[in-house]
Amino acid sequence: MTLILAADRLTKWYGRRLAVEDVSFEVRQGEVMGLLGPNGSGKSTILRVLTGYLRPSAGTARIAGFDVVTQGLEVRRRVGYVPEDVPLYTNMRVSEFLMFMGKLRGLWGHGLAAAVSAVYERVSLASVQNLLISQLSRGYRQRVAIAQALMGDPQLLVLDEPTNGLDPRQIIELRELIRALSRSCAVLVTSHVLAEVERIAHRAAILLGGRLLTVHTLVGDTQGYQVRLRLRAPDSQSVALRLESVQGVSEIQPETASDGISVWRVRVADTQVAERLAASLVEARLGVQEITPVASDLESLFLRLTGQEASK
Repeated sequence: MTLILAADRLTKWYGRRLAVEDVSFEVRQGEVMGLLGPNGSGKSTILRVLTGYLRPSAGTARIAGFDVVTQGLEVRRRVGYVPEDVPLYTNMRVSEFLMFMGKLRGLWGHGLAAAVSAVYERVSLASVQNLLISQLSRGYRQRVAIAQALMGDPQLLVLDEPTNGLDPRQIIELRELIRALSRSCAVLVTSHVLAEVERIAHRAAILLGGRLLTVHTLVGDTQGYQVRLRLRAPDSQSVALRLESVQGVSEIQPETASDGISVWRVRVADTQVAERLAASLVEARLGVQEITPVASDLESLFLRLTGQEASK
């Protein structure tokens, strides 16, 4: 895959405070890279350096082969940026705002009209194009913000905490949108919510205190989550049949069985499926002793790495 973003030992000082220290990573075409870390870990600072809002104190970054400092104008032509607090002009209609942002990108005439029409389709905004932005829900406002970032067909889409303030349905819709957009560009997304990064990213860079701890490849099915069941039921076939009967259960794995106690790991789509699963097991009198969530690989890695750093 084509290399779109290459950051090499990026460092940023704010006066005497070191916000980012020697951070290096790459993002390729068609890839979603998550920057993961608690508040204050340097995520937003890195994005502002990459998008030209801040100048790095040391290190380099290149986007589509162009240096973010010495070739800033070329970089800006190739980057779409959605900051955490999106500055939308709420007194404009959606169509007016996108036309305005397209002109700032250097688009005019038929090219501008075609670009606006294209982002309507990509971000599903056609139904609200004539509404004032002030009339839109938080979810649609976020779509407008992403639409303006897509004007000019950028090679890199940068999203800073894109799910903040969204309700569960809007978060799910935004996940699907990010996955779809990544087919035509590289995506760099920040979050302090591990589960969100795990559901949308191919790789995750874990940051703490401005330092990069590791870049972790996310593999396998990241839909839903896993729970561990502890049952007082020696008949494994009866348990398996009961688990398979619950809609929303996608994976069943027996772990141990001894002294009449069996332990199972089950992947479920969401918390409502977990609740139905528990009710079904109780109804079948399978001796439910314990149901606990299983930490994902990313969660386990994050806790281990950040715990090690905190203890130093």
